[in-house]
Amino acid sequence: MSRYIAALLIVGGVLVNSTAVAQTVQGEADPGVRPTRLIDRAEVRVSRVELQPGAVRRVHTHDDVEFHLWIPIEGTLELTVRSESPVPAKAGQAFYFVRGTPHGFKNTGATPAAVFEIFIKQSSGAGAARLQDALPAELATWAGLLDIRSY
Repeated sequence: MSRYIAALLIVGGVLVNSTAVAQTVQGEADPGVRPTRLIDRAEVRVSRVELQPGAVRRVHTHDDVEFHLWIPIEGTLELTVRSESPVPAKAGQAFYFVRGTPHGFKNTGATPAAVFEIFIKQSSGAGAARLQDALPAELATWAGLLDIRSY
């Protein structure tokens, strides 16, 4: 299981430093919100989403994935999950969602903001269930992240 977590973190690190050509998703999800697909395979999808100041990604769900990591990387963001009050989200945090969790986000700052989204689209068996339960704690331990929230 730790190898799987390490692989996810390595992929994220490679993406930050990569010069590979990424595919900008056609159209904007919402005005001022620009997702760029970095990886899209049967088992995983990784995107970088950029938001202009004041831009809002409306509340939505991902019913085509098993779970989803939402990781702010720059700017001043606010995250809304389900019908809960928005919470501040800053670089160094990670948020973990299971399939179908309603969420949306907003750039509340005066400069552009960005997040990485890592989606696990398919996994199977008992190992996958254990991974979903263990991912937030292992990610925090391995990467030194101090604030991971699960939904």
